[in-house]
Amino acid sequence: MKVLSYCDGMSCGQIALKKLGISVDEYFATEIKPSAIKVTKDNFPNTKYLGDLTLLTSEDLKRLGNIDLFISGTPCKDFSQANKIRLGLKGEKSSLFYNFVDALNVVKPKYFFFENVKMDKEDMDIISNELGVKPVRVNSKVVSGALRDRFYWTNIPFVGDLSDKGIKLQDVLDSGWTDRDKARCLLESDSRPLSTPVKMFHRHYSTGFTTPIFLSEEHYKTCENHYNDNFKGLSASEIVCNPDVYNGIRYLTRNEREKLQGVPLNYTKSVSENEAAGLLGDGWTVDVVVEFFKGLMGDNK
Repeated sequence: MKVLSYCDGMSCGQIALKKLGISVDEYFATEIKPSAIKVTKDNFPNTKYLGDLTLLTSEDLKRLGNIDLFISGTPCKDFSQANKIRLGLKGEKSSLFYNFVDALNVVKPKYFFFENVKMDKEDMDIISNELGVKPVRVNSKVVSGALRDRFYWTNIPFVGDLSDKGIKLQDVLDSGWTDRDKARCLLESDSRPLSTPVKMFHRHYSTGFTTPIFLSEEHYKTCENHYNDNFKGLSASEIVCNPDVYNGIRYLTRNEREKLQGVPLNYTKSVSENEAAGLLGDGWTVDVVVEFFKGLMGDNK
């Protein structure tokens, strides 16, 4: 199989193909983030990088020959409902979708696969009309201990299984205890501890943000009781002390994040903790993609 990947990131699509035992003769990728390229080269040294996708011409694409599978997950910043101002497909980053469409028309692959976040209906309809298929909505929680609500457009026949596997965040932890059934959607910002453990607890308990891990269930209850008795209703700036009772609270480790995304352990070992958290947060949940890619198996016999 010959594969082309736009906005390849750390190559989660390549991981999914490997998990299924689908042999890849050539894997072409576009990516400009140095840490993503470093991780991919460390794990898939035969990846052939094409540079910045916006600079590729039709002739460049034609020289690749016949492409069996064309995959992409263009940047979601302009779509994301986490942003107050959303430019959607008019935004600089998310408008890269049109580069994907233009390349599709040149490459004419047998199969395509496109992923992105929940977005305004207008943008979703445009994408569906351009690709000629409607999206499948999947929350990664069905195959993972983390929440991740995403949409997938593809012409790959679906023969997979996206029923809930019942995986809890607690099942994934290397140590400690969590009050969450599922991790909050993985974000790079949630990997950096706040100035004090009590402020980490405050942010989680008062806003629902972050995914803190406690030493034990008893430790969590002790923190909860102390917080309700002393800090409830205060802002972060008003909490100026750091009682020892909160010591031991931590955020998810690199290995735990890798497991939540279905990535092989130590896959991101060549970059820093923050860089790994960013790549894992931007990447695909591999085990969701595996279920879609099972439809390729008949072509790989």
